[in-house]
Amino acid sequence: MHEHLTPQDLFKHLQEYIDLKWIAGKNNARRPIKRALHLNQQSTLIGHLNLIHSNRIQVIGKKESHYLNKLSQQNKRSTEEIFSRRTAAIVFSNGQTIPDEIVQIANEKQTPLFQSDLSSGDLIDAVRFYISDLLAEKITLHGVFMEVMGSGVLITGESSIGKSELALELITRGHRLIADDAPVFTRIGPNLLNGTCPDVLKNFMEVRGLGVLDIRAMYGENAIKQKKHLRLVIRLEHMSLENQQQLDRLYGSRVTRTILDVPVTELKLPVASGRNLAVMVEAAVRNHILIENGHNASDEFIQRQQQLMNTPSQSNE
Repeated sequence: MHEHLTPQDLFKHLQEYIDLKWIAGKNNARRPIKRALHLNQQSTLIGHLNLIHSNRIQVIGKKESHYLNKLSQQNKRSTEEIFSRRTAAIVFSNGQTIPDEIVQIANEKQTPLFQSDLSSGDLIDAVRFYISDLLAEKITLHGVFMEVMGSGVLITGESSIGKSELALELITRGHRLIADDAPVFTRIGPNLLNGTCPDVLKNFMEVRGLGVLDIRAMYGENAIKQKKHLRLVIRLEHMSLENQQQLDRLYGSRVTRTILDVPVTELKLPVASGRNLAVMVEAAVRNHILIENGHNASDEFIQRQQQLMNTPSQSNE
């Protein structure tokens, strides 16, 4: 997670999505805007001009600009009040021409001054939307992240256990690669993790004996997925016959793992000679989808057994 957000980070990120111009106050581009901002605190980051409880980024629309003009006519110091220590940046919306006085003060106070053609309301909504990923908690996990049966599945396990080989077989069966080796997961909601691939690793997969493969070039556009919500973790693990016999025969090794305070189901798959792991992963994902939709085969099997035991036996006539 970003420990702090700076005007330079914000400008660079938002420029990709919305119209934004940097007019003045570029000398303090690395000034922190907010530290450790959580999902429920984004409303305090940006908002309409407020001289009492100022937002970190003050947005000045037509109404606010008219209000400022009236204040400045009464007291020349009123204009300087918007450049408080708490204010990290000021944005003039609706394509307004920024008064030279404000440009001068912005340079003197070293406060970034932006301009946008968007309306103030649309600008505030856009900034809150686009910085949610920038400010969210992130973690990089070791494994291969794939889309299997439409669900985001992280295949993990110790080094050289066969994660990439399994992923390659799943790709040949029509499933899609998101990230190999180091997928990045971002908490985008209270119970939601979004997985993506670092730019340097996109489309690539490393398979021992084959080297680095370009999955997009080999299998086509449909073999790649840009991002997906994490729904299931499958851990590959070498197990002795004795350890395999200790696994729960009804429920398997289904446990709940916490990633960035988000609960995620994790299944443990034993790796052994003769086991078709690709088929097992597909079956595990199908079963997980059924369980999430309220159908648990293990519970249903137990209920049938109980009903059978509770049914009085009938003697032959």
